[in-house]
Amino acid sequence: MDKKKFTQKTSWFWKWFLNSQVVVALIIVLLLLLITLVFTKVSYLFEPVGQFFAIVGLPVVIAGILYYLMNPVVNFLERKGLNRTVGIILLFIVVVALIIWGIVVIIPQIRQQVETMIQSLPAYFDTVSDKVSELFKDPSFKPVQQHLDNSLQKLLESLTETAQNISRVTIQGLGNVVSTLATVLIALITAPIILFFLLKDGDKLAPYILQFLPTKTRKPTLRVMTEMNSQLASYIRGQLTVAFTVAVMFIIGFSIVGMNYAITLGILAGVLNLVPYLGSFLAMVPVIFIAAVTGPIMLVKVIIVFTIEQTIEGRIVSPLVLGNQLEIHPVTIMFVLLTAGKIFGIIGVILGIPFYAVAKVIVIHVFEWYKGVSNLYEDEEKRPVDE
Repeated sequence: MDKKKFTQKTSWFWKWFLNSQVVVALIIVLLLLLITLVFTKVSYLFEPVGQFFAIVGLPVVIAGILYYLMNPVVNFLERKGLNRTVGIILLFIVVVALIIWGIVVIIPQIRQQVETMIQSLPAYFDTVSDKVSELFKDPSFKPVQQHLDNSLQKLLESLTETAQNISRVTIQGLGNVVSTLATVLIALITAPIILFFLLKDGDKLAPYILQFLPTKTRKPTLRVMTEMNSQLASYIRGQLTVAFTVAVMFIIGFSIVGMNYAITLGILAGVLNLVPYLGSFLAMVPVIFIAAVTGPIMLVKVIIVFTIEQTIEGRIVSPLVLGNQLEIHPVTIMFVLLTAGKIFGIIGVILGIPFYAVAKVIVIHVFEWYKGVSNLYEDEEKRPVDE
């Protein structure tokens, strides 16, 4: 009798164990972790794949960004009755003409302004040094003078050590520089070719991928791919449009107030504006420094320009261009920027948000699928009563 009761209890336990959704979920997580552990032990087998994506990744990213910018124009020309291939070729000609115009007109001005800025930096630093020295001569700074001197001495020692380390690794870095230049050169050659075929046959990519999937999974997969594409398109077009608008506003504003290096500083502000929330403020650091050295009146003018630009961008440009399509909280954006920047550097800072938006779409759909399969999130009143 005891043996029979023990057998019944054991049988009940295994039935509960195998039928428990929580236990099954934990087992799946455990299996995923074990698979990850196995992959880490044989990661060397995937090094060729990583090298392949390292070479192909940059031109694909460049082509993808340009695709989201140029595809609406190509679609517009096609709706007007122009052959799609002809429209792509005409758009390429216009883009090449704009690049040539920029090289002929804009690049020389930027080069001249950068050279003048570099030549003026010693004078700027001397002015700042004199102002700081006068400030430190104030009697109120005497209690902390010794601490400041010690901090300055440590800073100089650190800079000296850094310079020595740089000199030691310069020869080793030459190989990395050559490798980077080769990667960029390959990207500049192959990206237009990839872009052309994306513009020409990009609409056929999703149906081509879906034909390899089971029939029941095609519609949900297409829905996920459509949302991912929409998120990427909205973010890339919006950010680049806002960045271009910010650059133009700063160039015009700095030129009106008579700020030196207006074109260079405006373009720098536009590029840095690709980093959400932080870009404009980072761009103002060199502007504030130069304006403060130039004089207090110029500093006030620059602050006015910055205030006007932030007002127009925040109240008009960003709401019209970006809207709330990504639906990402600012705190989440900050965490994504910090994490992606720490792991992938400047590329992670620029591309972290769109990749997060894509990952968010995937996670949401996977979670919705899991809710329907697991039955763990149903309301109590909707659950069938066991007879």
